[in-house]
Amino acid sequence: MRNIWAFAWGALVGILGGLIGLGGAEFRLPILVSIFNYRTLQAIIINLVVSLFTVTFSFIFRSGVIGIENVFANLTVIINILAGSLIGSYIGVNYATHINEKTLNRVVVVFLFLLSFVLIGHNLIFSLQSWQLPDLLRIGIGFTAGIVIGIFSSMLGVAGGELIIPTIILVFAIDIKLAGSLSLAISIPTIMMGLFKYQSQQRLKEVKSEREFIISMACGSILGAFIGSNLLRYVANNLLYGILGMILFLSALKLAKHKPSA
Repeated sequence: MRNIWAFAWGALVGILGGLIGLGGAEFRLPILVSIFNYRTLQAIIINLVVSLFTVTFSFIFRSGVIGIENVFANLTVIINILAGSLIGSYIGVNYATHINEKTLNRVVVVFLFLLSFVLIGHNLIFSLQSWQLPDLLRIGIGFTAGIVIGIFSSMLGVAGGELIIPTIILVFAIDIKLAGSLSLAISIPTIMMGLFKYQSQQRLKEVKSEREFIISMACGSILGAFIGSNLLRYVANNLLYGILGMILFLSALKLAKHKPSA
C-alpha cells in the first residue's frame, strides 16, 4: 500500500513539475519528510534519485516541443552554468552530511520558503529586461550562479530549476520555454554528480532498503511529468505560478512544524 501511495504522490508532483518544466523535487521533499516520515538526509537522497528519472524524462518529453537542435545551439550556456554547478554539487554533499538533522531541516525549510516567493513573484522577475553585460562578466555570473545552484541541488535533493531558469533568462537573454529545457540539461549531470558524491561517502546504502518505494515514486513522477507537459497548453502561466508558489509556501510551513525523526 505504501508503494501505491508513493506512485500516486509521485504522479501528482510530476504533474506539478511538468506544468512548469521542472523536476518537481521542491514539492516532493516536504512529502517525503512530512508524510512518509523519512529523516531529512534520507529524503534528500531519495529525492535526488527520483529527480534524476523525472528530469531526464521531462527533457525527453520537452524535446519534441522545443527541439533538441535549439538546445544544442545554446551548448555554451549549458557548459557555462554546468561548470559551476558540478563544483557546487560536489561541495553541497559535504554540507549535507556534516551538519545535524535539525539544522539541515531548517535549511530545507528556508530554501522552500525562498522558492515559494520566487514562484509567486514569477511575473515580476521575468518582466525584467535581460542584463546587457560584457561576455566575460556574463560568463563569470553564469559560473558563480552555477556553483550556488549546484550546492542547493545536492544539499537539498532538488534539480534547482527555479534558480537556473531566471539565471538563463536574465543573464543570457533566452526565451523562457527554451530556458526550461536548458535548465533540465544542466540539472541531469548536476544531480548525477550529487549522487556520485553521496555514493563515495557510502550514503546511498541508507536508502538501499527503499528500492521498491523509490521505483514506485519514480514511475509515478515520470507519468505525471508526461501528463503535466501535455496539460501546460491549457493552463494560464500567470495563475499556475501563483498557485504552485502558494502550495510550496504551505508545504514549507508544514515542514517547519514537522519534528525530524531521531
